Amino acid sequence: MIKLYKKYEEIINYLIVGALTTLVTLVSYIIITNIFLIDKTDLNIQIANVLSWIIAVIFAYITNRIFVFKSKVQGKEKIKEIYNFIAARVFSLLVDMTLMFILFSLMHINDIICKMIVQIVVIIMNYVLSKLIVFKK
Repeated sequence: MIKLYKKYEEIINYLIVGALTTLVTLVSYIIITNIFLIDKTDLNIQIANVLSWIIAVIFAYITNRIFVFKSKVQGKEKIKEIYNFIAARVFSLLVDMTLMFILFSLMHINDIICKMIVQIVVIIMNYVLSKLIVFKK
C-alpha cells in the first residue's frame, strides 16, 4: 500500500486537495447563494461563482504548493509561480463560467448540480495546468 502511494503520491495528493478545494468552492458557493443573494438571477449566479472561485484559488494555491507539488521556490520565482497559478486558474474560471452559463442559463439545470458537474472538468484541467505550467520541475 505504501509503495503504491509513493508511486502515485502526487496524483493522490492532488485528488485529495482537489476534493477539498471543490468542497471549499461548493460550500462557499452555497453560502453565498443562500445567505447573500436575494434572487438566483443569471448575473447573481455568476457573481457567486466568481466569489467562490476566489476563495477556492487562495486555498488551492497554498495546499497545492505545500502538499501536492512541494514547491520550494522563493523570491522572484515564487512571484512567478503565484502569477502562473492565478493565470491558469483564471483560464479555468472562464471555462467554469462558460459551462455554468450553458448548463444553468441555457439548459436550466439546477445550479448546484451544474456546479458539481463543472467542478469535475475544472479539477482535471487545473491538475494539467498546474503540472505543466505552474509547478513544473
